[in-house]
Amino acid sequence: MVHHLYSACESFKNVIVIKTRDRCIMELKRWVDTRTGAFDWGHAAKLHVDMEENSDQLLDKEVKMKSALQHIVKCDLGKENITDPIVLPLADCITSAWLLDVVCKDHDTYIRYLRKFSRLLKPGGHLILFAAYGTTYITVGKEKFHVLTYDEEFVRKALSGEGFVIDNIEVKERTNVCDLLDYKAITYIVAHKEK
Repeated sequence: MVHHLYSACESFKNVIVIKTRDRCIMELKRWVDTRTGAFDWGHAAKLHVDMEENSDQLLDKEVKMKSALQHIVKCDLGKENITDPIVLPLADCITSAWLLDVVCKDHDTYIRYLRKFSRLLKPGGHLILFAAYGTTYITVGKEKFHVLTYDEEFVRKALSGEGFVIDNIEVKERTNVCDLLDYKAITYIVAHKEK
């Protein structure tokens, strides 16, 4: 997914993407380098320029985003430094779109990985989470995969326990039915690191 990167490049000149899978890194690099066969994320750029009512800036939006993307780095959440052997500078902002939901097996793991994300942030830096409440699975092809189930109370406690102050939480209740995944609500959370 690159949708959130279009917004990020409006505020940040240097964007570093951290991915857990080699295949995701390869695909993103293919797209950035405009290689043959790369997935076309043009629809994401179009969505952003349409929302901003600047459809004449479609090409500029994609060029700006690709030029802001400085590095694509492998991440291993099992390591203390999740980007080992690379040591990244502390970030002003980290955005995570459903990563913790799909990689965490339980609430303790969620908190442990949240702590590792926190170590990558400057004091006062922001964490933006896209998450889903009440999800238990996601279907890819014919296989169902585990998704961590939690609610707003849990995420508030987890963030507070790791030294974050929540600036904003927006929740959109589920309105459609789809058997590819179950969830009760999608949420968008902005918090800043106090400690």
